[in-house]
Amino acid sequence: MSDYKNITGGKELDAFLQSLPAKVESNIMRSALRAGANVFKEEIKAGVRVDQGDLKRSVRVTTRFRRGRVSASVKIGNKIAFYAHMVEFGTRPHKIKGVSIGGHYYTAVNHPGSKLYPFVRPALDSKADAAIQAVGEQIRNRLTLAGINTQAPEPVAGE
Repeated sequence: MSDYKNITGGKELDAFLQSLPAKVESNIMRSALRAGANVFKEEIKAGVRVDQGDLKRSVRVTTRFRRGRVSASVKIGNKIAFYAHMVEFGTRPHKIKGVSIGGHYYTAVNHPGSKLYPFVRPALDSKADAAIQAVGEQIRNRLTLAGINTQAPEPVAGE
């Protein structure tokens, strides 16, 4: 895995994007970050092991523009699939109070705990380079659509 914290050409790209109108810059970056987040989204969905489909369906990408910053997030879970963190990290044995199981009400149930099945962290670790590449490709595609020619980055020695 390459060191994705040291991206070459970032300063030049930032300077170029700053020269564009703010709305165009934010639209390009929103699109690019969404493309990168979608790489993670697909890998996260593929890594979900314990599921009836609810957890996989709850994985989604959101983007946000606030105070001049564009961000993208991969969100997991909803009202039905609220247990993503329990699958990722597992649970210790614990007591559940006031639960209805199969139409019978119990005042307390001893839960044996559950094994962890990480699916988020492995996706982030394995797809970081692919996500960065997707972001760069999307920026190039959007700039090309706007009539601005860009060159693909030169391969770094050793890759």
